[in-house]
Amino acid sequence: MTTVQTANQHITLKTKASYGLGALGKDFACSIIYIFLMYYYTDVVGLSAAFVGGLFLVARIIDAFTDPLMGMIVDNTRSKFGKFRPWILIGTLVNSAVLLMVFKAHNFEGTTAYVYAAVTYILWGVTYTIMDIPYWSMIPALSSQRQEREHLVVWPRIFASIAWTLMGTYGLYCVGLLGDGNEGRGFFYLCIGIVISFIASALITFFQVKEKIEITVSSEKFSADDVKKIIIGNDQLKSLIGFVLSFNIAIQLIGGFAIYYFTYAIGKEELFPMFSLVAGIAEFSGIFLYPWISQVVDRRIMWPLACGFPILCCIVLFASSVISPKSAILVGIAGAALKFGNGLFNGLSTVMLADVVDYGEQKTGLRSESIIFSVQTMLVKGAGALAGFFIGFGLTMIGYVPNEVQSAETIVGLKVLMILVPAILVLLSAVIYKKTYRLDERFKHTGATRTA
Repeated sequence: MTTVQTANQHITLKTKASYGLGALGKDFACSIIYIFLMYYYTDVVGLSAAFVGGLFLVARIIDAFTDPLMGMIVDNTRSKFGKFRPWILIGTLVNSAVLLMVFKAHNFEGTTAYVYAAVTYILWGVTYTIMDIPYWSMIPALSSQRQEREHLVVWPRIFASIAWTLMGTYGLYCVGLLGDGNEGRGFFYLCIGIVISFIASALITFFQVKEKIEITVSSEKFSADDVKKIIIGNDQLKSLIGFVLSFNIAIQLIGGFAIYYFTYAIGKEELFPMFSLVAGIAEFSGIFLYPWISQVVDRRIMWPLACGFPILCCIVLFASSVISPKSAILVGIAGAALKFGNGLFNGLSTVMLADVVDYGEQKTGLRSESIIFSVQTMLVKGAGALAGFFIGFGLTMIGYVPNEVQSAETIVGLKVLMILVPAILVLLSAVIYKKTYRLDERFKHTGATRTA
């Protein structure tokens, strides 16, 4: 395999914007899943929280096999549109159809509802993979220069942040408005709007973003043994999996418990959309400032810096629960700290994966953007699944009862799950990074042409 790099590695503004817009619809489609699906299943469909948590975990175990397989399929793709764009379009169309199916579960009852939810949710995870892996895999193929990559990743992360912020802030309001009191119908109608934006943004990326680093390949394609070598033989990929997964689980635990925490533990449901709005603005700021921060802050302390903000969030939430539980100011500060750190995390982790692609090529002789970036998709979904599993079983263990006043023990349990557990996981992430990762300033991408 020969990697041919074009002389002009600069990524134009048009390409950045078009690539970024692809994340807008894509993240509308996944944010409704990660923010509201647990609530939809437990409080609208009527499924048990323990079952939902188990379902999320089982689906991600399946993804552990299908995600790298999809990465191999993408890397073996040869077409006049490149190897990434065809799958972005195909995956978007298929996943859109499945998303609509997921939010029809409220039309079923009893055992049928459980079976329907399980089948459609697993299908959602598999079909989202078809689109998400090639989307993120394009980054190393658009430029080999780290600075160009750092400025590129700002765009999809900003549009993704916009999608998550709008969904977290106005999602339930739209559900109520569209459903006119029927939440099940409201969720389905909201999904129709999401699907329209999803397909439109995918079309923009498909037609406007093209690979710059061309790969001239022989007839030999990646095999299952190659996939194993690429993943297992890359020690820095394993390091990244450790600290990214623990960080992501922590963030998603806070996001998943927030609606229960503010509604039942604090007793002020309207704090949830306010928390989400302030957090979204802060995340937008963190992503936007990331390229400039990365130029003045040593790469070795960027990750610990990103970890410090969610820990600050947990400290503020704890102080708020003791001093002034219903203080909108303290809740806003907590949300801002959480998502500013997450904004830095989003930019940094994507650039790190691109570095891991380059490192893996140097170490194993095999270059695979899609197989390596399939790990990112697997990590996001895996973190969501593990967080969902912990949320489902956590709610069950502390005696949570939907749509009822909670006991004092349940309220204490909500505070522990919302504040203490995520803080420990973020601290673990910083420790793993410190002990195992070495592709910061110690690893320089040479940009040399490589033949394998």
